[in-house]
Amino acid sequence: MEKHRKQGQNIFFIAVLALSIGFLAGFILIAISMILVRGYPGLVSSIGSREIQFAIKLSFETSIISTLLCILVAVPVSYGMARLNFPGKRFINTIMDIPIALPPIVSGVALLLLFGTTSFGHALANRGIEFVFTPMGIVLAQFFVNVPYMIKVLESTIDDVDPRLEFVARTLGCSRLQSFFKITLPLARNGLMAGIVITWARALGEFGAALMLAGATRLKTETLPVSLFLNMSCGDLKLGLAAASVLIIISVMSLFAFEIMGGRQFELSRHGI
Repeated sequence: MEKHRKQGQNIFFIAVLALSIGFLAGFILIAISMILVRGYPGLVSSIGSREIQFAIKLSFETSIISTLLCILVAVPVSYGMARLNFPGKRFINTIMDIPIALPPIVSGVALLLLFGTTSFGHALANRGIEFVFTPMGIVLAQFFVNVPYMIKVLESTIDDVDPRLEFVARTLGCSRLQSFFKITLPLARNGLMAGIVITWARALGEFGAALMLAGATRLKTETLPVSLFLNMSCGDLKLGLAAASVLIIISVMSLFAFEIMGGRQFELSRHGI
């Protein structure tokens, strides 16, 4: 009797898990499919429009630049936060997590005030470095919002790398810098790839912070999310759905490519390559 009762509980538990997974996957798929089904008929003609082509180009340029900046900053910061112990570490970690907790639109307002109303912002503008209502502002907004996510991903990955391997490398003559590049970074490559993909995909779809800092000017600061917002606001569903469809297609393709590359790297790592 007890054995049958446990089997019944196991079947019920597995059924609940399967229903939960099926419900969530189906809900996401149906919602996304609505955009693709309605946007597909006019997708080809809309992509040929000057506005959508400009938005695609600007989205790719700004997201790639901001992702590269995130890599340059997040790699040393995440390593330092993972390996170093210093006074106030928890406080600094909390500060760097603030953009994650803030709504992106609040982050955009903070950047707008910093670079648009302070002597620091005016000094940069006088030297030709303008972030307010310019494409450079889009890059800055994407960087500010997304770099904490990349730091979190990389810090978690570096924590999983055994520090004794770095110690052994240093006893064999490597410096800290050499052990980082020869030991830690290769072992953390999957996490780095994940961070790059997540950061780039989020940068591509960044809207709130970029809207506040760079504005929503057609053919100037018009990324794909801004194009979606502008066209839906004025009732042009064809262009709006086209922008949304392009964002979905690019995001799905990038995630699919990551799954393939991540799986391949996992297989290589299992064979010690």
